[in-house]
Order: sequence, then C-alpha cells, then structure tokens
Amino acid sequence: MYIFMTGGTGFLGGRLAKELISRGHRIGMLARTPEKVRAQFTAKERASIDVVQGDLTAHALGVDQHFIDSSKGKYDLFLHMAALVKFDEDLRDELFETNLTGTKEAIRLAKAIECHRFFHVSTAYTLGAKEVGGETLYDVSQSFLNPYEESKAHAEQAVWQSRHELDVSIFRPAIIVGDSKTGEADSKFTMYGYMRALELFKRKLERRGHEFESIRLIGSASGTSNLVPVDYVSDVLLAAIEHAKAGMIYNVTNDAPPRNETMLDYMKESLSFPHLTITETPSSTLSSVEQSFNDMVKVFNPYLNRNITFHDGNTKQLLQDAGYSPLRLDQQSLRRIVNAYYQAK
Repeated sequence: MYIFMTGGTGFLGGRLAKELISRGHRIGMLARTPEKVRAQFTAKERASIDVVQGDLTAHALGVDQHFIDSSKGKYDLFLHMAALVKFDEDLRDELFETNLTGTKEAIRLAKAIECHRFFHVSTAYTLGAKEVGGETLYDVSQSFLNPYEESKAHAEQAVWQSRHELDVSIFRPAIIVGDSKTGEADSKFTMYGYMRALELFKRKLERRGHEFESIRLIGSASGTSNLVPVDYVSDVLLAAIEHAKAGMIYNVTNDAPPRNETMLDYMKESLSFPHLTITETPSSTLSSVEQSFNDMVKVFNPYLNRNITFHDGNTKQLLQDAGYSPLRLDQQSLRRIVNAYYQAK
C-alpha cells in the first residue's frame, strides 16, 4: 500500500512509519526539510520513503502542482497525524493555524491527488468538560479546557464535513506515553511535560539548599490519567489500515486508567523526591514554595482533576477484527515508562 503521511517524524508518527515500512508499505512523507527524515530513519527505511517537501499550514500543504498532477490516484491512504500539542492560551492562534488550518489543507490535498481514504488522528480530549467520552462527534459550541482541545474539535468537524467526498475515519488517542514493553519515548508533551516540571522543581530546590518538606499539588488524588502506550496506539492504526470503516470514530483509550496518586508515587520513587502529595486543599493555603510548583504545572490541571469514562467499542471491534489484543497496561509497565524517562535524562 502507498500511504501519504503528515507527522511522520513525530513521536507516534515515527513509530508508525517504521512499522509500516517493515510490513512492506511505501510512504510519501510530508516534511519541511529532508534532513529531519534522514536523521530519524535508517538508510534502509528511507528507501521506502518519498520525502514530500511542504508546509502544514500552506495551501494544499505547500506541495507544488507537479506533485499533485503526478500523484493523482497514486496513494491508497492519506494519514494526517501532524499537530501542535500545547495547552497555553496565548498560543491559541498558532494552535488553530496548525491543527485546524493544517487539517483543512490536508483534506484539500487528499482531494486534489484523488486519495479517497482519509485517516485523521485527533485526541480523546475533544470531549471538552464532559466526564463521559463517546465515539461520536462533539459539539464545538461546548466549553473546552484549553485551546488545544478546542482546535482539535474544530479539526474533527472539518474532517467530518468532508465525509461525503472522502472515506474518513477519526482516531482519538488519550494521553500517549512510552512503549509498554521498553518504556522508550521521545515525547516532551502531556505527562512528560509534567514529569519534566517535577524534575526541574526538585533541582531548583536543591540548588537553593532548600530543606525539603511536604509539598502539596492541587488536584484530585482519586482522579485518573488516561494513559495509552505508543505501541498500542500504533497497533490500532495498523489494524485500521485493513479494517477501519469509513464514517467511524475510534476512541483509543484505556479502560483501566491509573489513579493520579499512583502515577505520582511512581514519579516520586523514580526521582527520589518523596515529598509531593496530591490534595484538594484550596490554593490560598499554599506556601510560596508550593505555589511556585503549582504554577509550573497549572497547564496540566485539567488532566489532574478528572475521572473520565471513555467508550471505545468501535476500537475494540477493530482490534478483534484484525486479530490484535486489547490494551493491558499493568503496574510493571507503568513503572517502566516512568523509570525509562528519568533514567534517560
């Protein structure tokens, strides 16, 4: 199969591209510069990659007319994975430009090159402030917890509106973390951004010679973190190539997500920093040291105060049809994922 990819050098995209190549597929990979592809893939892997120079937010992803003319009917699948994953409100315009405009231009290019099958990788958190996530399209007029989620919800709408011209499928991973078997990851986002903040905060206190004391993190100890390892998300997409149905939405989520308190325990243990606790104490009672840490991680607060239930029946059926096992993310795998990040530092 010949697959056009955006986001092929990202955390998930790079993993998936290597798997696709190992299974005999050929890839047209959008990239601003060929250097990034050369740095990430071996010479043998690059033999199965056609680098397509372009820009995610440019008209038709910035490809030239020659590429469009020579690619009509050539690709079997358009896999749109590229996105900006940041939660800051002051990045709203950039997030919408990358995540919404980029998706619209990917759709434009798919139509131009007559690639009728279109996969869009979104996020499970387009559900906004809801506590239950279904495998249905969400209303963009609802409230969202940050501009990233909002931009991705609008992008899903754009994909859905093209379903009469393209065979579209939408995939919604939850919080993607490292490989369940090795812990290996290169992500700087979501849980890893929080883990990095924890590490930096500890170093800051050590440099100041601060005498450690109990430090409270505002959040819900009983809340959960819906973590999905990168190998599982990759497997879902591999299964989808043969078995996904047009007009379907797939939540790529965890039925048994770990509690936030449990994940913090693993992080404290790995980092030898046992002084943190999660509490619902009002922020007005925090010490200056505690307030400093809570300020560092405030963009992650929406993921520390919730206990969301996701329905993923479509994904379970997809995996069953393809002969793949459902997700099993046990305590050993979670510890491995945390330890691998800190040990690589």
